[in-house]
Amino acid sequence: MKNIIVCMKQVLDPEIPLSLFHIDAEARLAVPPKATPPVLSPFDENALEGALRIKDAQEANVTVISLGKKFVRAVVTSPLAAGADRLVLLKDEAFDDFNTWLTASAIAAAIRKLGQFDLVLCGLQAADTNTGQVGTGIASLLGIPCITAARKVELLNDRVRVEKVLPDGYALIEAPVPAVVTTTYEVGALREPGVEAFMSAAKKPVTTWNAAELGIQTGGTDRFDRLKMFQPARDSKCEMLEGVSPDEKAARLVTRLRERKVI
Repeated sequence: MKNIIVCMKQVLDPEIPLSLFHIDAEARLAVPPKATPPVLSPFDENALEGALRIKDAQEANVTVISLGKKFVRAVVTSPLAAGADRLVLLKDEAFDDFNTWLTASAIAAAIRKLGQFDLVLCGLQAADTNTGQVGTGIASLLGIPCITAARKVELLNDRVRVEKVLPDGYALIEAPVPAVVTTTYEVGALREPGVEAFMSAAKKPVTTWNAAELGIQTGGTDRFDRLKMFQPARDSKCEMLEGVSPDEKAARLVTRLRERKVI
């Protein structure tokens, strides 16, 4: 049986209009509107769908890992209803505002703790930070291959085969397992579970580990400091610069930027 691990993050709904956020200058935070329930990062949902398609084709066990300070139970357990077999929550107060390297370190420690695995699937990037660094960080920490931007993933005995998205098509790449693969939306939308699936999900195992149980250090100087946050001016205007050719438009843009002392 193949063992597949899917990393999924609970995030603010990316569809929330930016105009509804306000800046807390003293706390240096962007504060979302009240009563906005979180969702699973859409790219991570694509990763889970990729895992479930492998499970459809062959015998496989799918474990979902999620890291955070607080979880909405209905959100993080929804992968179990979709078809995952086990949920592992990495929950600790120290995981608040984790950077990508610390996040990758915690998830890599959890993967080691889980034991034997064949494949780790991550979304190409998270819908809140959009850094796209956690998947490659996990692969680096575990010392295993990593293939990014997959639109299709297959497990073939001791290898993983991936269709990697390119600007003008795709490349077919194989790597030995275990490996990490990050997925794009082209893998497909996560399937919609029925009522019975949600009822059976309550019987599936959910494990919770904190930082001490993972044996990781949460402090250090590698976290960034947010020095200032400000609300952009809402009375800004857009000016269209016309021109016969691209060169003429570019010249007018440079002239206007110099007039405004931007450059």
